[in-house]
Amino acid sequence: MRRATTRATVTVLAAATVLALAGCSDSGGKKAEETPGAGGPRLKIAMVTHSGAGDTFWDIVQKGAKAAAAKDNVEFLYSADPDGGKQAQLVQAAIDKRVDGIIVTLAKPDAMKDVLARAAAAKIPVVSINSGATESAALGAIAHFGQDESIAGEAAGAELKKIGAKKALCVIHEQGNVGLEDRCAGARKTFGGQLQNLFVQGTNMPEVKSSITAKLQADKGIDGILTLGAPFAATAVDSVESTGSKAKVGTFDLNKDLIAQITSGAIWFAVDQQPYLQGYGAVDQLWLQKTNGNVLGGGRPVLTGPAIVTKDNAAALEGFANRGTR
Repeated sequence: MRRATTRATVTVLAAATVLALAGCSDSGGKKAEETPGAGGPRLKIAMVTHSGAGDTFWDIVQKGAKAAAAKDNVEFLYSADPDGGKQAQLVQAAIDKRVDGIIVTLAKPDAMKDVLARAAAAKIPVVSINSGATESAALGAIAHFGQDESIAGEAAGAELKKIGAKKALCVIHEQGNVGLEDRCAGARKTFGGQLQNLFVQGTNMPEVKSSITAKLQADKGIDGILTLGAPFAATAVDSVESTGSKAKVGTFDLNKDLIAQITSGAIWFAVDQQPYLQGYGAVDQLWLQKTNGNVLGGGRPVLTGPAIVTKDNAAALEGFANRGTR
């Protein structure tokens, strides 16, 4: 797992080097007014995700995207819907606006196939982020930014095993999301104990809590909970406390509140896919392609994770989390 994370770091560092060199010339760099980002034509880029209401993960993605947009002279448009059909409609709306590029998540790739074909016909470049790395190239995306969900799941399963869990829940907050299901499947490979999928309605947090609570009440043998997003980890902790369960909670993704809970010991670990990098890299990729014809990653996914956060290293990330970059 450390080798996989190292490769991801190298890829991201290489991307950063490319971006740094893109603005330089043999004579020491172009003047600001000559760079495409500062003085070139203003681009319009749309990001359309499968985010549900209240998911703080996507706030971090957008923060990265907006930082890159400000640097690159890009007008950034954001929309989201967890329903695959409605997400496709939002992509069509972006096509109708004749945007210069589209960033899209592929949590439900079958729902996106036709509309992405229309984007290709309109000669609008597409970059995918977060979910759908396997389907990305086949659906016409020029690049993908995210983590390998199966590998990330294996990392989570190994952490569950390390903290001593034997019987655990894997809480899937969006049914039909291929990336979330890959995470649970990967965790099952390395966990070694019993890992049961629990489907909940992620846009209804009281329902999430009641579902987890009911499981803990019905089965006192559950000693581990793996959630697939930071807000759901906090809810799982509430369920553990209200039932008197001894289950240990681990999760995917970070936010500033979750960092504090890791530091306090309420949550044992988080698998971080660095969403800020996903948003930033995707906008920069479309700018690079449009202005210079460059493609980061050479057509292969650019990995942004997984990185494991525990009590041992959480304090070092607290400042970044407070700024909304981790």
